Amino acid sequence: MKDKTGKILTNKEILIKIINRINNYLLDFELMLLRCVGNIPLHHVRRFFYRLAGIKIGKGTSIHMFANFFQPKNISIGEDTVIGNQAFLDGRAKLLIGNHVDIASEVMIYNSQHDIDASDFHAIEKEVIIDDYVFIGPRAIIMPGVVIGKGAVVGAGAVVTKNVNAMSVVGGVPAREIRKRNISDLKYKIGRARWFQ
Repeated sequence: MKDKTGKILTNKEILIKIINRINNYLLDFELMLLRCVGNIPLHHVRRFFYRLAGIKIGKGTSIHMFANFFQPKNISIGEDTVIGNQAFLDGRAKLLIGNHVDIASEVMIYNSQHDIDASDFHAIEKEVIIDDYVFIGPRAIIMPGVVIGKGAVVGAGAVVTKNVNAMSVVGGVPAREIRKRNISDLKYKIGRARWFQ
């Protein structure tokens, strides 16, 4: 038996490929079920199933409808955080989201991408860290390896390819610092979760 590059595989390599393929099918099935859970219009019920799938979710956090996940066991979300509807959270590497974070609708957070300069186009995985009191505007994209500092704001539609300093406001493609926030004492709460969202 040969792989896609024409290399002849040993029996051990064939077994490893079969096991990996089965694991990928099981993961795909789990992700399909989580997409179905995302259609349930009660955030308490969704949160229950997301926790069963391995997502660590802090007290008072809500994940709005139609969210999508990849490798949920590597995703950790702090307390009093809101994840907007149709958000995509990638857990192929660790994704750590802090407390009192507001992630708007249709935000995409990736921690895996292809190496476009590699002959085999292999994936590169890097953890993403989003610190406390961060706001990420609608349709922003966070790329692998990014750390977003405490209290930072990411503007709508921004593509964040580099770390964002604490209390910075960034926007654009690629995202660049626009200014600093005019606040020093962050102690607000995001607010109550909407029952049917």
